[in-house]
Amino acid sequence: MASLKDRQDGFERKFAHDEEMRFKAMSRRNKLLGLWAAEELGKAGEEADEYARSVVAADFEEAGDEDVFRKVRADFDASNVAQTDQQIRQKMVELLGTAVDQLSA
Repeated sequence: MASLKDRQDGFERKFAHDEEMRFKAMSRRNKLLGLWAAEELGKAGEEADEYARSVVAADFEEAGDEDVFRKVRADFDASNVAQTDQQIRQKMVELLGTAVDQLSA
């Protein structure tokens, strides 16, 4: 019986670890996206870092990626930055891969 309990505990620890890594990867992706978007918006230094933090914070509005996408899309539209929805979404996918690689290193 102890063996079954040990396996269950192991699965629960792995699930918790995987969820933590997923959260970290998404947060890092959002920061990287914010830094990329800040550059596109002509921001640098502390202003770029502050913008990146605002992109990370936008992810807490609702579940999923749409809140982050909407923020970047709205900011690009307000500043007349020429990026299509597909280009922004592709950058989000690309930067998620980068974030996972950074966390794995």
